[in-house]
Amino acid sequence: MTRRNPKESAVESPPTRLIVGMSGASGAILGIRMLQALRPLPVEVHLVISRAAELTIAYETDMKVPEVRALADATHGINEMAAPISSGSFPTLGMVIAPCSIKTMSEIATGVTSSLLTRAADVTLKERRRLVLMLRETPLHTGHLRNLTALSEMGAIIAPPVPAFYARPKTIEEMVDHSVGRVCDLFGLETGAVKRWHGPPLSPRSRKTRGIGEIEED
Repeated sequence: MTRRNPKESAVESPPTRLIVGMSGASGAILGIRMLQALRPLPVEVHLVISRAAELTIAYETDMKVPEVRALADATHGINEMAAPISSGSFPTLGMVIAPCSIKTMSEIATGVTSSLLTRAADVTLKERRRLVLMLRETPLHTGHLRNLTALSEMGAIIAPPVPAFYARPKTIEEMVDHSVGRVCDLFGLETGAVKRWHGPPLSPRSRKTRGIGEIEED
């Protein structure tokens, strides 16, 4: 396990913690942007990266694995089964897996905890904490859907990184940041990256009818 100095708190209380897992699915940028978005927030981030995720980071980004690990407050090896996040006595807000592969999702759904990544997710479920899976796979066959249904019944939230086109993103980065921000919303964490929907623009006639602002006459 490696650590950097935990974020200081103004009060003497257990730190707010969030577990971030990265599996080997395509979309390593999702986990990286999640870690970057969490850095300025008052939350202690614990990171676990699968070996397949390390390969995906190299294939899909210009970052090195140590650079990604440095974004977290604490990192744990994939086989470090004695890590604190493997125990329900270690309090956390919950866990997000970004990206989440079908293999990882299936292990969690069946209770097979062959690594710290899936063990931590299983602990999150058994402690009735929030588990969010940013699943990266399409199309899905019936077996996938059955496992996802089982996970939803257990309390997990399935949150594929689907672009919010109403925000009119201009870049891939904007789409990624919006998806990451919406997942952070689920933990009550505000990243400032989400373009909130406030309804369609009102016509001048609608604004006048609703008494919103003043309308100049021609």
